[in-house]
Amino acid sequence: MDRKRIVVKIGSSSLTNAKGEIDKVRLMDHVQAIAELKKYGHEVLLVSSGAVAAGFKQLGYPSRPITVKGKQAAAAIGQSLLIQTYHALFSIYDIIPAQILLTRTDFSKKERYKNAYATFEELLDRSMLPIINENDTVSVSELTFGDNDMLSALVSGLVHADQLIILTDINGLYDANPSKNPEAKRIDRLTEVTEEMLGFADGVGSKVGTGGMESKLLAARAALNAGVKVFIGNGNGANKLVDIVEGRGDGTYVEHDALAFLTNNKQWIALTEVSGKIFIDKGAETALLLNGKSLLPAGIYKFEGEFEHGDVVEVYGTNGLIGRGEVLYSSQELETSMGKRTDELTKYPIEVIHRDKWLKMQTN
Repeated sequence: MDRKRIVVKIGSSSLTNAKGEIDKVRLMDHVQAIAELKKYGHEVLLVSSGAVAAGFKQLGYPSRPITVKGKQAAAAIGQSLLIQTYHALFSIYDIIPAQILLTRTDFSKKERYKNAYATFEELLDRSMLPIINENDTVSVSELTFGDNDMLSALVSGLVHADQLIILTDINGLYDANPSKNPEAKRIDRLTEVTEEMLGFADGVGSKVGTGGMESKLLAARAALNAGVKVFIGNGNGANKLVDIVEGRGDGTYVEHDALAFLTNNKQWIALTEVSGKIFIDKGAETALLLNGKSLLPAGIYKFEGEFEHGDVVEVYGTNGLIGRGEVLYSSQELETSMGKRTDELTKYPIEVIHRDKWLKMQTN
């Protein structure tokens, strides 16, 4: 088996019992499986939910809190309980965990993104096990990931993972809601994530966590755009992760053979939040998609949002979103330059988006 870099995401429903307590038996099953992966020489990063679910009982809540302050207080208690438990269980296998708490800003700001990458590389070089969660205690609604499914996709792209494994209590994606339709059939392999597939997944999820199957497919789409293969499903026993990596997992594989390795800068472009939208004509679309050219002001007829030099924007062609890129213009500069030919530009760069800072997106 080739050595791989693998991100494993475990949701709250797979870590806690119905009362919100950490279930050490279920947790130990995951720990054993991760230890087995590392025994085969794989590099592993763990994105772990469970902080809020583990902490709300300590606060006296009868169930998972719904207020921001309640969630953040529960996370402040639960995160320490969770990492203490991980340390105790992984020590059995001489594995040292390293806790990393992230916010959206760590992905949207290029310098923080690079710093996070460097930290992960150092930990992995020294055979540590990074355990990642959202910094719920300080996050505000505008800066959250929505759920740890998307966080796991962003982390997998950041570290150039070979595979993202999203463990859940449902064994993959079905063509209908299996809890409502006994005739529902599982989809074993996908090469893209379409709107129709998101419709299949709507409403399928756990009461303990925040992310249902729809959020897992959205995360899979983001990971694919970052060049990472994805598995969504479940399993039991020490060999469950090894089985998944070897193609024998109980769930849905989301992957295709055309995945390309992206540079760190293009990974950041793929994963960061966008600041605006640019709309281009057919000629500019052809130049970008088929001819490997940069985007020039002449091909732009409209834009939305406010952005600065170095921000990332989405680019829309004749049939919708085609990609995103890092702009060399502010929105104010583009206002006076769009539609103009190169020989009409006097004080601004020739390219609005250079081809080296452009990324075609899979959006179907």
